[in-house]
Amino acid sequence: MPFSKLPPVLADALSERGYAAPTPVQAAVLESEAEGRDLIVSAQTGSGKTVAFGLAMAGDLLGDDGRIAPGLSPLALVIAPTRELALQVSRELIWLYGKSGARIATCVGGMDAGRERRTLSHGAQIVVGTPGRLRDHLERGALDLSSLRAAVLDEADEMLDMGFREDLEEILDATPPERRTLLFSATMPAPIAALARRYQRNALHISTMTEQRGHGDIAYQAMAVAPADIEHAVVNLLRFHEADTAMLFCATREAVRRLHASLVERGFTAVALSGEHSQNERNHALQALRDRRARVCVATDVAARGIDLPTLSLVVHVEIPRDAETLQHRSGRTGRAGRKGTAVLIVPYPRRRRVESMLRGARIQAEWTSPPSVEDIREADSERLMTALLAPVEFSEQDQALAARLLEQRSAQDIAAALVHAHRARMPEPEELLASDAPQAPRGPRPGFEDTKWFRLNVGRRQNADPRWILPLLCRRGHVSRGEIGAIRIATHETLFEVPAALAARFQDALRRTADADDEVDIQPFEGKPREDARQRRKGGSGHGPKPFRKHGPRQDGGKPGPHGEGRKKAWGHKKPGRGK
Repeated sequence: MPFSKLPPVLADALSERGYAAPTPVQAAVLESEAEGRDLIVSAQTGSGKTVAFGLAMAGDLLGDDGRIAPGLSPLALVIAPTRELALQVSRELIWLYGKSGARIATCVGGMDAGRERRTLSHGAQIVVGTPGRLRDHLERGALDLSSLRAAVLDEADEMLDMGFREDLEEILDATPPERRTLLFSATMPAPIAALARRYQRNALHISTMTEQRGHGDIAYQAMAVAPADIEHAVVNLLRFHEADTAMLFCATREAVRRLHASLVERGFTAVALSGEHSQNERNHALQALRDRRARVCVATDVAARGIDLPTLSLVVHVEIPRDAETLQHRSGRTGRAGRKGTAVLIVPYPRRRRVESMLRGARIQAEWTSPPSVEDIREADSERLMTALLAPVEFSEQDQALAARLLEQRSAQDIAAALVHAHRARMPEPEELLASDAPQAPRGPRPGFEDTKWFRLNVGRRQNADPRWILPLLCRRGHVSRGEIGAIRIATHETLFEVPAALAARFQDALRRTADADDEVDIQPFEGKPREDARQRRKGGSGHGPKPFRKHGPRQDGGKPGPHGEGRKKAWGHKKPGRGK
C-alpha cells in the first residue's frame, strides 16, 4: 500500500524522512483487514515496527482534518522495556505526528519524575514510557488512562522476561475495555499468548518473520578461540573490520567495565553502556557514537535494548548469549532498515557444542571461521589505505606546495612509506593469537589416545583432588575441551593425566600463557610410565615424579600438614566427602 493513502500529515512526514514505500510490517498493519482491530505482530528488530504501530493507531487518534483531538488525558500509550527504546520511540513519533499537533510525553526511569508529572498535567495525547515509571505515575494519579484509545506493547517478550508482568497488568487494567491493544514482539512464547488472551479481542495475527530467525541482512560468523584469547580476538575483529560503529556485548557490568577499560588503553575510541550508568551518562555515550567521536560501544544486553545507530555494521558477542532470543536481539542492532551488517560470536573451545546447538535451534546459518590474524589485518589495512589514497581528490594550492617541498627533500617512495607508517601508527596494534588450528575432538568413542603425553598436577587426594574440579581447571588452563583430556589418575599427593601427543605442544604453550605466580596449582610434563611409577612409589621407591609439594609446615592448630594452607580448599570450593570441616 503506498503512503499516499495515509492522512496527508503522515504521508508528508514520511516523504520528508525519505520513505518511498512501506516495509513489510508497515504494509501489513495498513491492510484493510487490520483496520480498527487488535493486533499481534511478530516482526524482526529493525524492520520499521515503530513507524508501523505509529501508522496503525493513526485512525484512532486523527480527525478528518488530520489533526489530533486536544485534551488533557492521553489517547495513545506506548510501553517499551528500556529507557533507550522508549526515547527512540518517542523521537520517531515526534516527527511522524509533528504536523498533527500531537503533544508527546516520555516517562522513563532515571529522568526527573516531577517534570514528567508536570508535562502530563499540561496534557499529552501520546505517552511513551517504561512499565515501572508508568505504573508509578498511575498510582500517584498523574497518569489518567480513562480516555485511552490505543495501547501499544513494544517488545512485549522482553518486558515479560525482565519481570514487568505485574506492571503491565496494572497499567492495562486501568484502560477502557474498548481500547485497541497492539502487541509487537519478535517472539511469541506462552506468556505472550496468555497476555494476549486476557487483554485483546479477536486479535489479528501478523507475522513478517522469515524462516531464517536471523535477519537476511546480517552475515553470521562464529569463531572458536582459546578462552584466554577472547579479548585478543575482539581487538583483532575491530581492527580487521574497522567498522564505522561496532557494538560488543558482555553478560555483566563487570565484564563491560573491564573490556571497555582495556580497549581505551589500547587506543580505541570506546564508550560503555550498562545498568550502573546514569541516564545522563548513557545519553552522552550514545551521542558520542552518533557524532562519530566514538566508534565502539561495550554494553550489556538490557542496556543496549532499543538502540538504533545508523552506522552500526558490526556486532560482536564477546560472551555467548544465554539463548537464541538474546542472540537475535543482540544481532538485530545491525542489519536494520535494509543496511548490511555482520554479527560475530566468539566461542571458547569448550563451548563450541553449545553454540552449535543454539544456532541450529535458532535456524541461523553461521560460518565457522578463524579470528583475523595479524597478517589478515595488515592486508586489510593496506587495501583500505590504497583505496583512500587513490580516491579522486581536489588538492588545494597549499597541498600542492607542501607536496613540492617534500619531494625536494625526500624521494616519492620515502614519502609514501612515511605516509603508510603515520597511518598505521595511529591505529591500535593487532594481537598475536594462540594457534588457531584447535583440533576438533571426534565425537563418540575415544580414538586419538593411542599416542599420548602425560602431565603431572601437584595436588592429590590429600588436597581433595577430584575430577569434578580438576577437569574444568585443565580445560581452562590448557585451552582444551573435556574430550581432549584422557585418563586422570589421582594419587596421594599428585594427579597424572594424559592428552593426545599431537596436542601436547599446544597444551603446554597454553599452560605457560595462563600461569599465575600466585597460583599454587602447578602443571608440568611427566616423564616415565605412570603405572610403573605408581607401583614403585607403593613399594617405597621415589619413582619418576617429584616429591610432594609442601609450602607450609605443620598447621598452628596441630592438625596434619597442609600443602596449600587453609585458604586453598576454600578457593577451590571442593571438599572430598567425609573429610575436612
